[in-house]
Amino acid sequence: MVKVLFICLGNICRSPMAEFIFRDYVARHGAQDDFEIASAATSNWEHGNPVHSGTVKILKSLGLKTDNKTSRPVTRNDFYDYDWIIGMDLNNVTDLKQIAPCDATAKVASFLSVVPELANTGVPDPYYSGNFKQTYELVQLGTVAWFEKLQPEN
Repeated sequence: MVKVLFICLGNICRSPMAEFIFRDYVARHGAQDDFEIASAATSNWEHGNPVHSGTVKILKSLGLKTDNKTSRPVTRNDFYDYDWIIGMDLNNVTDLKQIAPCDATAKVASFLSVVPELANTGVPDPYYSGNFKQTYELVQLGTVAWFEKLQPEN
């Protein structure tokens, strides 16, 4: 089983969108037993808050529900419990590398690092831009690429 944790600043917009879209993609490909998928934040700013309404709207249009999902900060244990901790932008990755224990076992990567033409970019935060459609489009691209990269060999 591959354990994946998506991370953004507040865990209310980008990382929950990635969590639910990736989970749905994995399920539609019959690989739900091969993955454990979650999301968290690099900050405590939104701790306990529900998913942002802009993300909920996108996910609802896809038939996905975010019931009971609330923001939580990344923990020290996450760096041992997950195989991959994926930051939604380059600032998240920098923060994760600073937070990570020196003996952490999780690999830290940028969400778009697996999309060659976007590898040195990040998913812009729609909390500030309001552009949840752009976030969704980038999450779709990254989801397909991460699934291909992480799919266990049969």
